[in-house]
Amino acid sequence: MAGHRRSGSDAVLLTGYTRSVTPERDLVKIVVIAWMAIVLIPGAIAPAFAQNLPGDFAFLRDIDPTIIQDIRYASANNFMGRPIAGYGAAECVVKREVGLRLKAVQQELARQRLSLKMFDCYRPARAVADMVAWSKNGTETAAERRYNPAFSKADLFRLGYIATHSGHSTGSAVDLTLVDLGADNARKFDPARDYADCTAPAAARAPEGSVDMGTGYDCSDVKAHTATGSITPAQRRWRAMLVAAMARQGFANYAKEWWHFSLPGAGGPAYDFPIVRAR
Repeated sequence: MAGHRRSGSDAVLLTGYTRSVTPERDLVKIVVIAWMAIVLIPGAIAPAFAQNLPGDFAFLRDIDPTIIQDIRYASANNFMGRPIAGYGAAECVVKREVGLRLKAVQQELARQRLSLKMFDCYRPARAVADMVAWSKNGTETAAERRYNPAFSKADLFRLGYIATHSGHSTGSAVDLTLVDLGADNARKFDPARDYADCTAPAAARAPEGSVDMGTGYDCSDVKAHTATGSITPAQRRWRAMLVAAMARQGFANYAKEWWHFSLPGAGGPAYDFPIVRAR
């Protein structure tokens, strides 16, 4: 209506000035208020940007924070002796379906005072390329030999321990173990210490804060084959427990690596986005 005067609250546009209000000023008012909501109330919008992952990937800690994570390729505690390309943070990233099934496994294990511990989850394609280049660099240190004591790292391809394409890069494969929550898991990895190789007794090889599966993680040796007969009955029971718990949620174990599991049908194309902190 002509001559109608707006109330003072409508006439003030976040500046303290009182002027007549035009449609253009109404639009500016809406934009400024929206900007104020973003800046002054970050909690209302931050979660949408805190997990900037493609497709149906998710951070495992957002699905189940009780699952222990020890993402070895983000550290120097691995067969290459340094952080591997693409691992900008020690975070387990998985397809959401994989994460939900891991949560179900964890809930079952919790009743026995056990927990999953993740060693590796989604693996960027650039990390796979980094591993391939490492295997062909023509050198091998004593620390590297701890992980493949019986043969040269140049044989890792031929023997099926390293491949140019990995199910990890699809988000459908994981490497993990079991932790006895009632045990003393305080022993930590010391990069300056000269540990025995990955097939040695648990007290002599590098510590992993987990149950004794008979070998260390990423041990390229027949002793790491899931069904090997060259481990103790207790170690065999731990492996059988892990395989059974994972199988009940649809995961399949890789016969040459007791720690490696994949979820059939959850794969797809390989991805190469870097791993970053969840928050």
